[in-house]
Amino acid sequence: MVFYPGQRWISDGESDQGLGTVLTVEHRFVSILFTATGESRQYAIANAPLTRVIFNQGDSIPSHEGWMLKVERVEDIDNLLTYHGNRQDTGEETSLKEVMIDHFIKFNKPHDRLLNGQVDRLDWFRLRKDSLKHQHTQQQSPLMGLSGGRVSLIPHQLYIAEEVGCRFAPRVLLADEVGLGKTIEAGLIIHQQLVTGRAQRILIIVPESLMHQWLVEMLRRFNLHFSIFDSERCQEIKNSGEQENPFSSEQLVLVNLDFVTKNPQWYEELIAEDWDLMVVDEAHHLNWHQDTPSLEYLCIEQLAQTIPGVLLLTATPDQLGHESHFARLRLLDPDRFFDYQKFTEEESHYTEVANAANALVAKDALSAAQQATLTKLLKETDISQHLTNINIKTPNDTEILTQNASREQVLTQLLDRHGTGRILFRNSRNTIKGFPERELHSTPLALPEAYQEQINEFLLSDTSDNLKTLAQAKQIFTPEILFSLNSHENWTDIDPRVDYLIELLQTLKKEKLLVICAHAQTAIDLEAALRVKEGIRAAVFHEGLSIFERDKAAAYFAQDEDSAQCLLCSEIGSEGRNFQFAHHLVLFDLPSNPDLLEQRIGRLDRIGQTQTIRLHVPYFTDSAQGLLFDWYQKGLNAFEHTCITGRAIFDKFGEKLFDLALTAQWQSTAAEKLINESHNQHLALKTELESGRDKLLELRSSGQGRSHQLVKEISALDQQIELPQFMFQVLDVFGITQDDKSDNAIALQPSEHMLCGNFPCLPDDGTTITFDRDTALACEDYHLLTWDHPMVRGAMDLVLSDQTGNSSIGLLKNPALPAGTFFIECIFTIEATAPSHLQLGRYLPTTPIRVLVDKNGTDLADKVGENVLDQQLAPVKKQVALQLVKALKDQVTPLVAKAEAHAKPQVMSIQEKALANMHKTLDAEFQRLTALKTINPSVRQQELDFIKVQQNELSHYIGKAQLKFEAIRLIVVSN
Repeated sequence: MVFYPGQRWISDGESDQGLGTVLTVEHRFVSILFTATGESRQYAIANAPLTRVIFNQGDSIPSHEGWMLKVERVEDIDNLLTYHGNRQDTGEETSLKEVMIDHFIKFNKPHDRLLNGQVDRLDWFRLRKDSLKHQHTQQQSPLMGLSGGRVSLIPHQLYIAEEVGCRFAPRVLLADEVGLGKTIEAGLIIHQQLVTGRAQRILIIVPESLMHQWLVEMLRRFNLHFSIFDSERCQEIKNSGEQENPFSSEQLVLVNLDFVTKNPQWYEELIAEDWDLMVVDEAHHLNWHQDTPSLEYLCIEQLAQTIPGVLLLTATPDQLGHESHFARLRLLDPDRFFDYQKFTEEESHYTEVANAANALVAKDALSAAQQATLTKLLKETDISQHLTNINIKTPNDTEILTQNASREQVLTQLLDRHGTGRILFRNSRNTIKGFPERELHSTPLALPEAYQEQINEFLLSDTSDNLKTLAQAKQIFTPEILFSLNSHENWTDIDPRVDYLIELLQTLKKEKLLVICAHAQTAIDLEAALRVKEGIRAAVFHEGLSIFERDKAAAYFAQDEDSAQCLLCSEIGSEGRNFQFAHHLVLFDLPSNPDLLEQRIGRLDRIGQTQTIRLHVPYFTDSAQGLLFDWYQKGLNAFEHTCITGRAIFDKFGEKLFDLALTAQWQSTAAEKLINESHNQHLALKTELESGRDKLLELRSSGQGRSHQLVKEISALDQQIELPQFMFQVLDVFGITQDDKSDNAIALQPSEHMLCGNFPCLPDDGTTITFDRDTALACEDYHLLTWDHPMVRGAMDLVLSDQTGNSSIGLLKNPALPAGTFFIECIFTIEATAPSHLQLGRYLPTTPIRVLVDKNGTDLADKVGENVLDQQLAPVKKQVALQLVKALKDQVTPLVAKAEAHAKPQVMSIQEKALANMHKTLDAEFQRLTALKTINPSVRQQELDFIKVQQNELSHYIGKAQLKFEAIRLIVVSN
């Protein structure tokens, strides 16, 4: 390299510094000033990572004064270049010395970088090419946004997510029974809407007690960073003056319902914002009567009128009465559900419809009444032949096939016509299989005298009516807390449940044991007792810990070796967590609400649990705790079976149960009467719910065959090796340290030699990734990498939005070709830009086009496969690369033009295919929904209108697609 002051050079490693000017050349060093950034660098001349910038005839050069010169002639005077030509703005003949060239010039285009000797390694080129290929595949994938959640592949959840997530502005009610995963379904829908671009701004409204659960679920399961907003945060943003509306500062917002109803100022700001989707959990708390709707209901109703998409999550609707159910449907579609009496009339026909549907599913013969019901319901089509086929008494093999086809046809038509089937999804444990058995192991224990004394003292301190108003009253069910409040002694020294727990752990040996208790302090004290008394290792998990600390505790419990046998959880601390790798659960105390009991058991009792759940319940006889145990066991049978009546029974008898506890009537006639009444009410309500179940709705909600097909497709995607291969390639190129942590996990750490300082989802202290879904479910601090994960998507964007790998040189050793022969491989893409909600990528993904030209400009891409070429190429040293560029410079530019000429004819063909595919897909969807709307009023006109708008706009954007030059590789045959 020969350096002279005034020459212009560019840094190979810091091209964003712009054009540098040689300041001084002293001995073995050269100093370069990068005027664009104000930075200066000193390099050793012998190995300076610099490339001399030299333009050629025909190039356009920007002057630092802003005008452009079209080069006609280059003159070298004393090692400094002067360019002669014409100004493009005025046409006048002029000259431009290299020192006067614009300092901010950057060589990002592949062709420019190659001609200026800025070439990347071969593996960088391959990474860019592979990124384009994978981007093209993923943009068209029907599983985009659906496969990326850290969730078990549960058929009905995936079906609901696919069915709802792909809609324009979905408005639905998710009403699965407890334990079937409404929160996961909502998360999958939100994730799919965001990843596919159908939604960008999401508002989640939940009760205060569920805020943390939703925050953690969205982050840990779907990598969605929601921001919690309260009055303090809103005021802080407002005072800072950064945003006029505080909610404009974030795309994903989480608020609690009380905040919405009790802060008129912030509610007005909330409703003034543009949201794409609103999610409301525990929607059954929105009380409504025709004359007196609650403030909560009115606030959500007003938001639902301004926000296009609405998801409501609720307990099984029938538990709360038809009026309450109607009120929630009214929020989703007030035009469809405007008259409660009309709705009740429609609901009254569900039983007869369900009976006919059940007969079809069970493959039974249809009774005359069932045939009449079906004929009346499906009056738009003649189903008489189908009914005849179904009732063939002794069918032969051919007739059995005909029967099955007829049943399927009639059932499909029934599902399409179902009144609320498109906006209400409800699954029950009766239709969803895969839940484990529950086995109760109860252990009655004597109440310690010290506890009894504290309880007596408290109960005698005032009347029961006054005691009920005290916060301490709730501790009647957790005597250790009452004792700790009034004594300096350590409760773990006198409580027999501690020895019971130690003995149980020793009996179970290495089996994992989850312990849940009402209070964080109880869990903390228990951990100390187990450690001090028997040296038992236990992890503690409660709301007082940070998310990182909770992850650490959960991981300590989840791992196989050097781990905690026992995890001690508080009530709130256990919310939203999945510990189904364990199957022993200790209920150290009992919650007073059946929903909380079911939530505790639900940590283990989930779909996918392969073992029987063993519930260990130590309880104090002749105490408030004993009364609660008997009420759950004898009144509700809530331990060994999911109690679908729990909320209704608690609303009716909960206060009376509390009164009995505070008057010490634990084993009284009144207590026995309460338990019997609760049991009778439980059985009656359960029977009513079972007979009134809308089985046709459950059939639709479960997805039937499609749901299982989705599981197969995502499982197959999980097993593919393309993603791990691609990500290891990315990590190697970007210089990220990788260490095997286990068979299925890799620890990632930033290194000193990273290509960029801010790699997506990689914190300064590193992280752990896995491609295995089961491993990620067991270890929640691991990232499950899928094509939807922000690390994968971010890495792809990092490669394609920068110049990484867009210019390269390789040596080809092939005896059949004479040395010195060269080829130019060009990668072009066809791409168009459109608003994300139009889903352009489904029809016109960013499509790579490969062209390989020889010295004559002939395209050899079809004859020479890219994989074969990649394997035969060898890297080239920097000095040799510069020599090759210099030697072939004049021939490269015309060959690039010929390569582009080969690529251009493909643009129109790809556009035509994209248009045809788009019209075919959307026409079919429009016709399906139009036909459905004539028989099912839950199809909204907005959905049909959007399809037409989408078609018109997509036609425009597809027509604007252009060819983009993505990468170039010079291939030279060597000896």
